[in-house]
Formats: sequence, structure tokens, C-alpha cells
Amino acid sequence: MSLIQELQKRAGNQCELCTAENNLSAYEVPPTSNANTDNSILVCKTCLDQIEKTEQLDANYWKILTETMWSEFPAVQVVAWRMLSRLRNEGWAADSLDILYLEDETLDWAKKTGDHELDGAVEFHQDSNGARLFEGDTVVLIKTLDVKGSTLSAKLGTVVKNIRLVHDNTEQIEGKVEGQTIVILTKYLRKG
Repeated sequence: MSLIQELQKRAGNQCELCTAENNLSAYEVPPTSNANTDNSILVCKTCLDQIEKTEQLDANYWKILTETMWSEFPAVQVVAWRMLSRLRNEGWAADSLDILYLEDETLDWAKKTGDHELDGAVEFHQDSNGARLFEGDTVVLIKTLDVKGSTLSAKLGTVVKNIRLVHDNTEQIEGKVEGQTIVILTKYLRKG
């Protein structure tokens, strides 16, 4: 039996965090080097996107953790504890953390990523109008920009196709203007 099949059987074909029945996949709970049923859980796409911070954390969505945190499986307990920790500013989440008991080994695993020290906010690349930007988008410059270290001047209205997001800075993207790759501040562009 494959890992996904074993997880589906264990979870009754439901997300082990929210009990959803659609768009399920295996999630290896970090840090892990070899995926198996002991260090993986079955999750839906909505949970996965928020766990991996590709979508904003929705506190109301996670209230189901007050029930699912009692899972007998350590991997589920670890993810529940991490998500509750990210939501610790919510009264219900703080209360749940207070009563959730984890074995020492499981708690050590839960703390290994350091994710519990962060809040639930996720920053995304956004254009000057607040629209979210994605890899490969097309944008339009809303200001003429002089490119540092070059004689190139990127003119107002210039279309920049197939942008790349600067992953460690949500205020910057990379794109090609007149064949040269440049870094552009997101406040000087709008989604095209």
C-alpha cells in the first residue's frame, strides 16, 4: 500500500486537521527525511496552503482544531500544536494550547522548526494597488525608473512579462526590461 493509501485508510478519507473530504494529499511534517505514516498526515488543500504559508491564516477556519488536536497520532498533534501556536493571540487557541498535552518527544518535534514562535501573518508580494503578485505575472510600471549601475531607464507604462518574485523581500520583483534583468520595487508597478 502507498503512503497516501495508508493515510487515507487511517484517516477515513478525511483531512486529519479539519475533516474535509476533498483535495486530500500527504503532508510530511517537518523536519523529516523519510516519509512514512508516523511522520505524515492527510490534509486538504486549504489546510496545506495555510500550513505552508501560501495563503493567509484564517483563525475561524482553524477552530476545528479544538476537536482534532486530540488525535492519537503524534504527527497530527505536532501540526495542531504548531497551528494553535501561530494562532495563540486568539482566546480559543490559547485555551486549547493550555490543555493540549504532548509527550516530551512529540513536543520536541513540534518545536524543531521554530514555526511556533511566529504569528499567523503571512506577507505576499503586492502591487501598488494591493493586488497579489505571482511568479510569471505581467506588470506595468507606474513610474519612470532609472536603473542603478546602468544607463537604462525603464519608462512609465513599460510592460514587464514573466516576473520572478524575490523570495526574501516582498517589496521586490525581478523582471526583464530591454533584455536586462532588473529588480523593481512593487510600489512602482501594477498588475497588467
